[in-house]
Amino acid sequence: MSAQPVSVPPDLEIAQSARMMPIMDLAESLGLLEDEVELYGRYKAKIALSALDRLADRPNGKYVDVTAITPTPLGEGKTTTTVGLGQGLGFIGKRSAVCIRQPSLGPVFGIKGGAAGGGYAQVVPMEDFNVHLTGDNHAVGAAHNLCAAFLDNHLHHGNKLGIDPHNVVWPRVLDISDRSLRDIVIGLGGRENGMPREGRFDITVASEVMAVLALTTDLADLRERLGRMVVAYRRDGTAVTAEDIKVAGAMAVLLRDAIKPNLLQTLENTSAFVHTGPFGNIAHGNSSILADRLALKLADFVVTESGFGADLGMEKFMDIKCRYSGLVPDVVVLVATIRGLKSHSGRFKITAGKPLDPALVTEDLPSLRAGMPNLTKQIENARLFGVPVVVAINRFGTDTHSEIELVRECAVESGAEGAYIADHYSRGGEGAAELAEAVARAAELPKRFRFLYPEDSSIKEKIETICTRMYGAGGVSYLPAAEKTIRALTDAGYAHLPICMAKTHLSLSHDPSLKGRPEGFNVPIREVRLSAGAGFIYPLAGDMRTMPGLPSVPAGERVDLDADGTVHGLF
Repeated sequence: MSAQPVSVPPDLEIAQSARMMPIMDLAESLGLLEDEVELYGRYKAKIALSALDRLADRPNGKYVDVTAITPTPLGEGKTTTTVGLGQGLGFIGKRSAVCIRQPSLGPVFGIKGGAAGGGYAQVVPMEDFNVHLTGDNHAVGAAHNLCAAFLDNHLHHGNKLGIDPHNVVWPRVLDISDRSLRDIVIGLGGRENGMPREGRFDITVASEVMAVLALTTDLADLRERLGRMVVAYRRDGTAVTAEDIKVAGAMAVLLRDAIKPNLLQTLENTSAFVHTGPFGNIAHGNSSILADRLALKLADFVVTESGFGADLGMEKFMDIKCRYSGLVPDVVVLVATIRGLKSHSGRFKITAGKPLDPALVTEDLPSLRAGMPNLTKQIENARLFGVPVVVAINRFGTDTHSEIELVRECAVESGAEGAYIADHYSRGGEGAAELAEAVARAAELPKRFRFLYPEDSSIKEKIETICTRMYGAGGVSYLPAAEKTIRALTDAGYAHLPICMAKTHLSLSHDPSLKGRPEGFNVPIREVRLSAGAGFIYPLAGDMRTMPGLPSVPAGERVDLDADGTVHGLF
């Protein structure tokens, strides 16, 4: 029997009618002091890092990471579930906080739209959350591009460091999706316009500066990480850093306020820390260590999320973020949707902006069963790290009882502690209460946390471990350029760094057309890049781009403003 659809107003309408608590009142209820709260209007604030020092001896709350099956282009509601679970924990009497990333303007005005959650599980004020917030992304872009300007200025004024103009690896960034800027030529128009050379733009959230900000632990660490970022190579092959071109100090000054976590709230006045926004399929896809550390001192349960599926953001959460933070998760929540699992049967095509195939919203147990191996594999992936797993079924009104029971059965057989309906989109925290109870129970279970690979493995061993164990690949191949870079990075002493794989989020493999649980495929590594400041090496698998493009009908076409300043069309 099909569940009856519940009529839910548009996200923006719900958000604009929210009864928000003044952010100072929320901060005080968390136990923050007045001089630790820096207001950005009535409903946003930055939290001074001095709060961490004051709270250092307080025990941490429980640490929950929300991840997902391999998503469709529509997403599976992971952020919505993260917010809803935070509200659900509050509903059952737990002091909870959510820690999520700040969205990029690229997706907001591109194909995805906003990233504040949805329905009755949102972070507010929604317009501020999605557009500018407290200016952190702009500070990251300014710091990054200042470094690029210093680098080209050095080349223009004699190149005393002997930089090879053909081996400059520092791009420029822009927080807008613009495919026309992926590959560019700069310095045209004569000598006074700089040295002509090829360059490129990345989206700001793929900047190493963003990754540095997300992984740093304090101002001193931030300054050190910025200084060791590699921006180019000399003609003899040795690295040139931001410190070498004397820009790291100025970059740190631009990020002095951006390093402080932002405090907002959910629709139900649960605290929400929104800080940093590295992409999940390019960068490491997790919000900041600083926000998590702060929240864990202030709440009984902290719910954070990792970008895209468990093979991407969760693996990076475990192998990169947890290595640098020293924090260990207590439970993983894996979000699944019935329609997403049906799509993994390979029988349907989901395209953002186009109507769904009617078969995806009617009972179809054979297709659901055929797509279930993706859920099984992602549960296995989470269990590789020795942490209990709970499946959240992000419910849609078209899901039937038989379909939900099939997912429950598969989840338990695959090693999850259980699968629970999450109806937060329609009912807020109350709709996530059952899930919250299950997460609270699972967080008390014993865990044997472990990384996927040791630091002293070679670069290739780490890449191949991720590809074979997390993705199910049969092997890995390397283009000549990737082979050359791996040798150079090993010789330069960077082999100890963790790996941050850049690949499609639409498949466990590198190929977005391979649905379900593909096996035995070969992962081609076409390029390998170094993020020495962030502290990882990132290989690019398949046709992976670091500057997205806009779709044929960008989400920004629907966004507009009234004469009184009211925003419309943001979702």
